[in-house]
Amino acid sequence: MHELSITQCVVDAIAERFADSQVLAVRLEIGKLSGVVPDAVRFCFDLVAEGTSVAGARLDIDEPAGCATCRTCGGVFEIDQPILMCPCGSADVEVTSGGELRIFSVEVA
Repeated sequence: MHELSITQCVVDAIAERFADSQVLAVRLEIGKLSGVVPDAVRFCFDLVAEGTSVAGARLDIDEPAGCATCRTCGGVFEIDQPILMCPCGSADVEVTSGGELRIFSVEVA
């Protein structure tokens, strides 16, 4: 489960940056095409935050859909799975979003 190490890195980065403040809330953005399972991150968050300035913080996760542009017809469409097919039938597409994994915001006391 790579989500454990990802969550550990997120908590470490926040705890290092806000070592002198109590973190109240963390908002992550985990795109649907990122390969990261948000429920697994939620499960790991409290475990890895224990003993840090992030302990007890609320975790909010936004899950933006993927977006792609078809190189054949020029259409722009949403995708939620790594099956890259344009509604026109072409597989010649460019993924433009949905692979995000970032700390969107941190609320401190």
